[in-house]
Amino acid sequence: MQSLLMPCRRYCTSVAIAYNSQIARYARIGQIESARRVFDEMPDKGIVSWNSMVAGYFQNNRPREARYLFDKMPERNTVSWNGLISGYVKNRMVSEARKAFDTMPERNVVSWTAMVRGYVQEGLVSEAETLFWQMPEKNVVSWTVMLGGLIQVRRIDEARGLFDIMPVKDVVARTNMISGYCQEGRLAEARELFDEMPRRNVISWTTMISGYVQNGQVDVARKLFEVMPEKNEVSWTAMLMGYTQGGRIEEASELFDAMPVKAVVACNAMILGFGQNGEVAKARQVFDQIREKDDGTWSAMIKVYERKGFEVEALNLFALMQREGVQSNFPSLISVLSVCASLASLDHGRQVHAELVKSQFDSDVFVASVLITMYVKCGDLVKARQIFDRFSPKDIVMWNSIITGYAQHGLVEEALQVFHEMCSSGMATDGVTFVGVLSACSYTGKVKEGLEIFESMKSKYLVEPKTEHYACMVDLLGRAGLVNDAMDLIQKMPVEADAIIWGALLGACRTHMNMNLAEVAAKKLLQLEPKNAGPYILLSNIYASKGRWGDVAELRRNMRVKKVSKSPGCSWIEVEKRVHMFTGGVSTKHPELSSIMKMLEKLDGMLREAGYYPDSSFVLHDVDEEEKVRSLGHHSERLAVAFGLLKVPEGMPIRVMKNLRVCGDCHSAIKLIAKITGREIILRDANRFHHFKDGFCSCRDYW
Repeated sequence: MQSLLMPCRRYCTSVAIAYNSQIARYARIGQIESARRVFDEMPDKGIVSWNSMVAGYFQNNRPREARYLFDKMPERNTVSWNGLISGYVKNRMVSEARKAFDTMPERNVVSWTAMVRGYVQEGLVSEAETLFWQMPEKNVVSWTVMLGGLIQVRRIDEARGLFDIMPVKDVVARTNMISGYCQEGRLAEARELFDEMPRRNVISWTTMISGYVQNGQVDVARKLFEVMPEKNEVSWTAMLMGYTQGGRIEEASELFDAMPVKAVVACNAMILGFGQNGEVAKARQVFDQIREKDDGTWSAMIKVYERKGFEVEALNLFALMQREGVQSNFPSLISVLSVCASLASLDHGRQVHAELVKSQFDSDVFVASVLITMYVKCGDLVKARQIFDRFSPKDIVMWNSIITGYAQHGLVEEALQVFHEMCSSGMATDGVTFVGVLSACSYTGKVKEGLEIFESMKSKYLVEPKTEHYACMVDLLGRAGLVNDAMDLIQKMPVEADAIIWGALLGACRTHMNMNLAEVAAKKLLQLEPKNAGPYILLSNIYASKGRWGDVAELRRNMRVKKVSKSPGCSWIEVEKRVHMFTGGVSTKHPELSSIMKMLEKLDGMLREAGYYPDSSFVLHDVDEEEKVRSLGHHSERLAVAFGLLKVPEGMPIRVMKNLRVCGDCHSAIKLIAKITGREIILRDANRFHHFKDGFCSCRDYW
């Protein structure tokens, strides 16, 4: 009879093992419902099966079902109770874990250690410590968990005291202690422990190398790296990141080439390293070579493009990322938002905003500020204000963003109103706030208001005026024609005038044709920024407008001798999520150039009928009148506007961006184009926004 029962028992046991294995597998891959079906179908459920199913629910973040099943168990052992405590700990429910721990009929070292681990995980190290010293028996895991807790809260000397009394110091405990010392910058003590280790594994070596890297001792790290008995991907990557973070890109590149296996983390570090060094093409080369890209790879490459001025490429890569179904992460979305602001790419900006809402990132104060800035720079002040009004509480960045936005759009009353609301709300102002408010006054000729605010900065708002605030005041006075007053302010300033201040004065001299002060400002600028073409161009403008072509030629000769190059004027417009760039002249490369030229010819005729005549004083070259008129008609902003008229549907504003200040003649022409075509044209130049509608501009020709 016994011989007949033995195969039966073996069969039943093997069936139970098979069922339990299935439950564990389904739970591991997230198919908890399938695991439950297997459990329910079991003809004979043992305690192991019940424990497996409870563990499965905890593994899939369903602690309520786990507890319900635990309570239904016909019998429980210590393993069951330990599973309950560990499950609660994994689900960050330390209070529930403690309740279970306190009601356990019998505890073992695993129970105590699980509970100590739970407290450590939640940062409740004092509670963990109290429990640890109450433990009737401790094993090496208990000691190591407690040691890790003390290191976690930077109680490094107490951690060392605990380490010294540990009965058994295994490789994990020793490595933890080394890591703790490295975090505190105590490398000598870390190295002493490392050298004393009776046995080291690859993690110990990597921890010591990472410690040197994190503390800026890359060459010492490299020496240790070279003598490692074995290296893994983490070791190589730690060493590589030491070079990339230190800006030592050549050594990083050599190490990267020598890596036997190039982990994605290492590739991402290399992309950022090349990018920071300005080697964007090499960064893209690494990006293209990665077969299994993670979201960090895409984020790194987009960030490189964004930081190095490759805005169009950043948008194109973001579009490719979406086409390939890669989930956008937070850093990539913020980088793209910054690009959208820079390019005034409203369609892409709206899309990123939608992604942020979907991912529930939009409730973050930082994100709200970036969104406000993006909408402001894209010319959609209504949307920027909606975000601002909806968000509470507001931080100083949000207040400053909306004030600056109104200033850039020439809406001084709105900027001042928000400024007063900010002060009334109890929010402290800062230097950025006053740059925004003073700029608003400057852009609209509010000299009296600007002077009052400037005078009250220190006395009323306790903000010390800095160079940038004096620059705003020089700009305010200069724009209003008070050029001599602006010069007096520069001479009386308690701070040294920088290039921005002299540039503001020179710009005012250009507007009001003050030749004497213009030459003074230009000479100062050339001393401060000898490679900046701006002063040459502004002074050249003044000479050209006075017909002093010999002086213009002399300036250009000096530019050639000193190898100073002028940034070419370019404008761009976004149509159907694609950015179209234009440079001045018929040489501009665009697939639809012939259609654009026909539109310009048509506009030229309509403008002449409306009484427009080109102002050739805005042409710098000493050429005949006909050539000057042709040059003006092909400025980049006009090409972009013409393309917008061809492509942007009726009823929608045409949004154009320019990298330099808009040409005065183009400003006059675009006012009339807006009137004769019945279209709203929004132009953002290097300084501010111009909203053209019905023959008028929002700047009221004060810019």
